Amino acid sequence: MSDFTTTIGLEVHCQLLTQAKMFCRCSTDYIGKEPNTLVCPVCLGLPGSLPVLNQKVVELALRAALALHCQILPQTLFHRKNYFYPDLPKGYQISQYNLPIGIDGFLEFYSQGVRKKARIRRIHIEEDAGKLVHEGAFLPPGTSGVDCNRCGIPLVEIVTEPDLSSPEEARDCLMMLRNIVCYLEVSDGNMEEGSLRCDANISLSSSSLTGVKVEVKNMNSFRSVYRALSYEVERQRKLLEEGKPVFQETRHWDEIKGVTVSARGKEEAEDYRYFPDPDLLPFSLKTEMIEEIKSGLLELPLEKEERFMTQYELSQGEAEILVQDREIADFFEDTLRNFNKPRMVCNWIVTEVFRNLKELGTTISRAKITPSHLAELLKMVDRKEISGTMAKSVLEEMFTSGARAREIVTRRGMALINDEKELENIVKEVIEKNPQSVADYLSGKEKALQFLIGQVMKETRGQADPELTRNILIKVLSSEE
Repeated sequence: MSDFTTTIGLEVHCQLLTQAKMFCRCSTDYIGKEPNTLVCPVCLGLPGSLPVLNQKVVELALRAALALHCQILPQTLFHRKNYFYPDLPKGYQISQYNLPIGIDGFLEFYSQGVRKKARIRRIHIEEDAGKLVHEGAFLPPGTSGVDCNRCGIPLVEIVTEPDLSSPEEARDCLMMLRNIVCYLEVSDGNMEEGSLRCDANISLSSSSLTGVKVEVKNMNSFRSVYRALSYEVERQRKLLEEGKPVFQETRHWDEIKGVTVSARGKEEAEDYRYFPDPDLLPFSLKTEMIEEIKSGLLELPLEKEERFMTQYELSQGEAEILVQDREIADFFEDTLRNFNKPRMVCNWIVTEVFRNLKELGTTISRAKITPSHLAELLKMVDRKEISGTMAKSVLEEMFTSGARAREIVTRRGMALINDEKELENIVKEVIEKNPQSVADYLSGKEKALQFLIGQVMKETRGQADPELTRNILIKVLSSEE
C-alpha cells in the first residue's frame, strides 16, 4: 500500500451572539419562528434599502480574532460575493475578501494526548443566507420553499491553514475552536441548530503525487466531521492506488449512508466576482477598542486545562473533560473552595453529576444543586458519615428537590455503621448463613469475599462502612481456617 500524507484545512462559520442582524434591526432569534416573519427590505435586499453595520458584530469578531492570536488589520471593508442560489434573495452575500478583520493567527489543542497547533489564515465577517425548506405545514405537498429569516444573520468565518494531518486532529481542532467561541460568548456553538458549521478541505499526496483539494460540506457534528473525513481519506487513497484521478470538487456528507457524494466543481475566488460593496464604506478599528476587548478576554480553554493539570494535579484527560464547558469548569473550582480535594471532586463531577444532568436533560447552570451543596455531600463521604453508594442516592434527590445533603440524610435516617463491635456481630451472622461462600473463600476464591460483603450491605441496608466491613470479614474468616 502506498504511503500517503493527509492534509486537512477547516473553514468554520460561527453565528455571532447578537440580538439584531448584521445590517438591520431584525431579530436573530429565528429558531422555531414562522418562515419569513423576521425580515425587512434590508435583509431581503430590496431596491433602495441601505445596510447599516451592527457595531456588536465587529466587537464579537474582534474578540474571536484576538483570542486566536490574529494580527488585526487597521482598516477593513466589505465586498459583495456574487452567486445565485434560491435562498440568497439579493443574488450576492456581503462578506470580506482581501481585507478581513484578522489574519495570521493560530489555535493550539490536544489530539490523542499530544499538543498540536493549527495556523489561522484569516477571520472575516459575513452575513448568512436563508434556508431552503422541503417540508412543513405551510408548504403544499411535493413543493419546496425559501425561509429568509436567517438572511443577514452575522457570522464569522475562521479559516485554518492546511496544518491538520488526520480526521482525529480535524475533529479535536474543531472541538477546541468551539470551546473558545463559547467561552468568549462569541457564539453558542450549537452545531445541531447551525450556529457552528464546518467545511473541510482535504487532499492526499505522496512523494510522487501532488494532492488535489476536495471540499467536504454538510457535517453537523464532531462525529460527522470525523466520519466524513475518514471516509474521504479512504476514498481518495483507493483512487490513487488504482491510478485513477481525484477531481477538485465539492462533496456533501450523507450521514445516513456514511458516504460523501459529489455536489459540484469547486469554485475559486474569481467565480464569485468580488467587488467592494458600494453601500458600505471602508472602516478603521480604533486602537482603544482593540485594547479594551483584549484586556477583557477570559482565560481560554487550553490555558484553563493546563492550569488544572498543574494546580490540581489532574490528568490531561480529566482536565479536558472539565474545561469543555466553562460552567462546569467554574462549578468544579467553586466546589473546591469548600472542599479542597480536586481528584475526588473531579471524579464525582464527571461521573455522578454528569449522569444526573443527562437524565434530567438540564445544564449545570439550571440544576438545583450548587457547588456548596456538592461540597457538603463530599465532606460527609470523606468523613465516612455516609458511604459512596448512599451519597449517590442522596445526590439524585439533591438534583430533583434542591435539598441539602445533611437534610436528606437526617430525614432518611441514613448513617454509616462504623461501630466495630456492631459490625462484627452482623458479619458473624452473615458467615453463619453462607457456609458455601465461606468455604469458597477459604479455598482461594476472592469473589466469594465480595459476595459476603454484599450480604453485609444487604443486612444493613447499605449503611455498613465498606472498608471496615471488608477488614472485619477478613479477620473473622482468617480465624475459621
